[in-house]
Amino acid sequence: MKELGRLLRYALPYWWALVAACLMMAAVGAAHGMTALLVGQVFGRALKPDAPDTPVDLFTIPFTHKTVFLEQLTPGWISNVWTMIAYMILVTFFVQGVCDYLGNVLINYAGLSSVTNLRQRVFDKVLQHGAQFYETHSTGRLMSSIMLDIEKIQVASSSMLADFLRQAFTTIFLLAVIIERDWKLAVVSLAVFPFVLLPTARLGKRVRRTTRRAQDDAAEMNQILQESLSGQQVVKSFGAEGYESGRFRQAARRFLRSSLRYTAQQAVASPLIQFFGAVTIVVLLGYARDQIKAGAMDLKGFTSFMTALLMLFEPVKRLTGIYTIFQQALGASQKVFEYMTQEEDIQSKPGAKRLERFERSIVFDDVSFRYPGSPDGFLLHSINLEVKAGEIVALVGPSGAGKTTLVNLAPRFQDVTAGRVLVDGVDVRDWELASLRDKIGIVAQDTFLFNDSAANNIRYGKRDATAEMVRQAARDALAEEFIQALPEGYDTPIGERGVKLSGGQRQRIAIARALLKNAPILILDEATSHLDTESELLVQSALGNLMAGRTVIVIAHRLSTVRRADKIVVVDQGGISEVGTHEELVSGGGIYQRLHTLQFLDPDEAVNG
Repeated sequence: MKELGRLLRYALPYWWALVAACLMMAAVGAAHGMTALLVGQVFGRALKPDAPDTPVDLFTIPFTHKTVFLEQLTPGWISNVWTMIAYMILVTFFVQGVCDYLGNVLINYAGLSSVTNLRQRVFDKVLQHGAQFYETHSTGRLMSSIMLDIEKIQVASSSMLADFLRQAFTTIFLLAVIIERDWKLAVVSLAVFPFVLLPTARLGKRVRRTTRRAQDDAAEMNQILQESLSGQQVVKSFGAEGYESGRFRQAARRFLRSSLRYTAQQAVASPLIQFFGAVTIVVLLGYARDQIKAGAMDLKGFTSFMTALLMLFEPVKRLTGIYTIFQQALGASQKVFEYMTQEEDIQSKPGAKRLERFERSIVFDDVSFRYPGSPDGFLLHSINLEVKAGEIVALVGPSGAGKTTLVNLAPRFQDVTAGRVLVDGVDVRDWELASLRDKIGIVAQDTFLFNDSAANNIRYGKRDATAEMVRQAARDALAEEFIQALPEGYDTPIGERGVKLSGGQRQRIAIARALLKNAPILILDEATSHLDTESELLVQSALGNLMAGRTVIVIAHRLSTVRRADKIVVVDQGGISEVGTHEELVSGGGIYQRLHTLQFLDPDEAVNG
């Protein structure tokens, strides 16, 4: 019930629509009850030529013993019984249709709006999580929850909720008719319902568990799909289409089994209702035949009773089906609210200060770090390093030494496990997170571009930038020439992850984006490592424009790109082994000298030497 309470909170802003929908659906239920009463009058008065010319009694109000007559509900100018009944049938169905339409629209408005808000909250929450969250939750599974799990909730809270109110009020009013006609007979007739409702309630818990398994299987299928499509070039290059097809087939079959299990559980209630309903009708017809013969029951009353009872089976059957769909939605909501309640591992402290401008330095003060998901794995230890404002500091070292991990501590993509990272003398954990990251621009090795126009990808660095600001950033990044050569210029969609551009072009778009952001601190993480010589020269020129007047931390394997750095820091096995200028380190006999020698050797000499 905890999940139900949370879902209801999202519906509170739309309480007025829910109340109005309840009133509309109550009118629909009353119309069904009136239909049953009118059918009794058709057989009891309209189709009996010898019926006495007396007022047509419809029903008696409980406790007051006041009888409501058909004449009270029809215009005074109608005196014929058949005309009055026909008039009321038309009015009843008209009211039922109008109220059903309005109630359905209102409940769907409230349900769809509240679920849209929920989906937005989940998306916003997921975006706020740090790297640790994404290390433990795959992209495909997150997409499955945000779309498929919430889709189950959406169905239950819109069309199914409307149907629930419709069938619930119909059940209430038909029960009222049955009890008003003959309460003793009603008790006997309704005695079969526990045999239906109790098994349905027990099945509901199983349905919730089965739904959760089915949604997990769907998430696994979504994950395989996402990986196979995103990595389609790798799949093709290794001839792994058959392998990926097999993985998808296995996941799809698991989803099929869990879906069939849900279907089997959900379908139990309907045949139970139909069987026990048939038993009840047979018994009642035999009983009524004897009672009518004996004069203890009139045809009009029994017809209304039987009509209401027969009409009652359908809403009860629908309600049992809706109950299982609600259980399905509650099962789907478990994973959604799990994401909602999970504490963000990286967030601003209450009362954190805004970093208005960067002025002095970035200091790594006895910093240690270990990935939370791998307590016995990689470790940064005892890092002490100062990057002064305006300096260019290069981090070099073997692959896996910890260079990227180290720089990711400055914008708080991860938090230190010991020590401090200081920006202008203040621990980064004491700065407001958004203002800290606003002062840091990043150009990474694997450039991520969005499936949007070239202009909008550049504008991502400053969402309110004018067209001229975007063009100036592109010019400074040496990107304008190739952008203008695209079919639609700056408005050309560049494809998912910039697939329509070359590697060098993607990097220059990323540099233009960083230029537009105009952050005082710049992190360049292997920004030219995947480029050919010509592209690298262009990107290096663009990077020169980007680095001017900024505090820069450069990560590079190509030592030719870091010679002009004010300080070169050699990182090895999670620690700092050497610090100095290029001239100092190249003759120091350490790791830097060895890396420099290897890079400028002939490949055969490097292997055989």
